[in-house]
Amino acid sequence: MNQLQLQQLECLLVLAEELHFGHTAARLGCSQSRVSQLVSGLESRVGARLVERTSRRVALTRFGAQFVDEVRPAYAALDMVFTNARQRAGRGTLCELRIGFHGSVYEEITLAFRRLRAEHDVAVMLSEIPLGSPFQALLDGRVDAVVVELPVHEAALSIGFRFPPQDQLLAVSAAHPLAARGEADIEQLANLDLLHRSGDAPEYWMNARVPRATPAGAPIRSSTGITTIQEGLALVAGGEHAMLLCRPLAQRTLREDVRYLSVDGLAPSQLALVWRTEHAGEQLASLAELLHDEFAADPPERLPACAAVS
Repeated sequence: MNQLQLQQLECLLVLAEELHFGHTAARLGCSQSRVSQLVSGLESRVGARLVERTSRRVALTRFGAQFVDEVRPAYAALDMVFTNARQRAGRGTLCELRIGFHGSVYEEITLAFRRLRAEHDVAVMLSEIPLGSPFQALLDGRVDAVVVELPVHEAALSIGFRFPPQDQLLAVSAAHPLAARGEADIEQLANLDLLHRSGDAPEYWMNARVPRATPAGAPIRSSTGITTIQEGLALVAGGEHAMLLCRPLAQRTLREDVRYLSVDGLAPSQLALVWRTEHAGEQLASLAELLHDEFAADPPERLPACAAVS
């Protein structure tokens, strides 16, 4: 992500708070035309209108509000990482962990990151990894650990912390016959075309995301792969496909054209902090302990377990 893209995101986040181009320009120390230019540039990159502009008011579009909700936690975490990294670099005491993740890193997880910086003088650098490639960046040494969904059967990898399990939900089009029922049975998955992740993940991991068959043995169709969460939701909204995803993600990606259904008989999903066994060290062990402290103290409704499509 280059400097211009970061400026575009910062501009949109400030505009989402101010809902006024003049006030946003004042906070950013630039002109109103520059604010408009940055927002327009971001809309071009995203491929959708994020802000409704009239002579009387400024408002986020429905898509823009959802985009802001998804971007804000990751941007805030990244901003804090850079701020603390600069401070520690100035003191010559910078330690750093590179953490890979799928989709989003929610606020609850960043609490442990902040404590790691404050209590152990270790900065966390976040790196989004492809939905269908949970382990390659870790095995290649491009990151020190990843927060990904279980299972993990790779001989070179170890699980440092298991997040609390979370229900998986079924995303279908609002026009789908199942949408009116509000729930589904696991055997009904055989009547759907479930989206899967495109990538180099091991077959056992892919099968855990989208099972090959129902418990009764009926085959489950999965003809199409996706590379992003938003791509998946757009395909679901079109009515030809369905998608499995965890409850916390569903709660953060509400759309009027998509319904999320509980699935009777479907096993929950679970995230884990995973690292290379031979490179486990004090910093990663400290992070695992902090995550244990944070989640042991949290009530169930605050526990995040999925950072991406299941």
